[in-house]
Amino acid sequence: MQTTSKVLMVRPVRFAFNEETASNNAFQVKTESDSEAQKIQQQAVTEFDNYVKLLRDNGVEVEVLQDTEEPFTPDSIFPNNCFSTHIEKNPLTKEDERTLVLYPMFAPNRRKERTKLLKVLGKMNFQKIIDLTGNEKEEKFLEGTGSLILDREHKIAFACESPRTNEEVLEKWASKTDYDYFLFNAEDENGTPIYHTNVMMHVGTRFAVVCLDSVTDINERERLIELLEENDKEIVEITFDQMHQFAGNMLELHAAAPANPAGRKLLIMSATAKRSLTPEQIALLEEDVKIVAPELTSIETAGGGSARCMIAELY
Repeated sequence: MQTTSKVLMVRPVRFAFNEETASNNAFQVKTESDSEAQKIQQQAVTEFDNYVKLLRDNGVEVEVLQDTEEPFTPDSIFPNNCFSTHIEKNPLTKEDERTLVLYPMFAPNRRKERTKLLKVLGKMNFQKIIDLTGNEKEEKFLEGTGSLILDREHKIAFACESPRTNEEVLEKWASKTDYDYFLFNAEDENGTPIYHTNVMMHVGTRFAVVCLDSVTDINERERLIELLEENDKEIVEITFDQMHQFAGNMLELHAAAPANPAGRKLLIMSATAKRSLTPEQIALLEEDVKIVAPELTSIETAGGGSARCMIAELY
């Protein structure tokens, strides 16, 4: 299945600009004072709660984990980097089997998020656990569905190489999950490597939303286009400006019955991202999905992540 109707989100308690991730996240903007930081935390909680309500109103089942004061985890609002879940049919028993993957994180303070998440994930019924966190000792990282854009139907992962996306770890992940992958280089208009693939690219059931200009190697760009088209994806190209407004940071979900008996798909993006799209792009996407777009300005500014980053899919 490409989409799920159940997700996990982490309600922030000390959301803030993360000094440990700022070195390679050009989307973050530093706050200037303690009072401003406190205001951003308050705004983030409001944005988070409104986002959860919007998802639930559209038929998505949301598991909310309340963050704790200690240990200090300023980016816990972005749980999709720490883990992913997968479901496959066992070829022998023909029964569904669920897999949990744990990922090596670039920032030491982000590694502390796992302890909190495992309190919830440990209660879920996973038949298999793939733990890649030992790669942190070698300073080799792969940050979940920030690093990996998954075409789950065709079992191929797209990833742009960065300090947070290491090919050696990617090879291990692909071997253990039985995925193919395509690794490429992506940069912004200033030549700065893009820190996470999910700010420049989204893959859904029908559409792939991609900032192709960021893939500067022509051969890699052509191969990326070829792979997407081979797997029946219609490409919606976005500009650098749209990318900086988080138009690449999207996630397709579907509403659970009975809220959505017709199986209508939902495309989650921030209001910032939606405002950056042209009327033609919106009309094209809405041929296949209903757009759900919460206001996330404070989270986007201080955290450098957006709507997709805040959702960890539960399969």
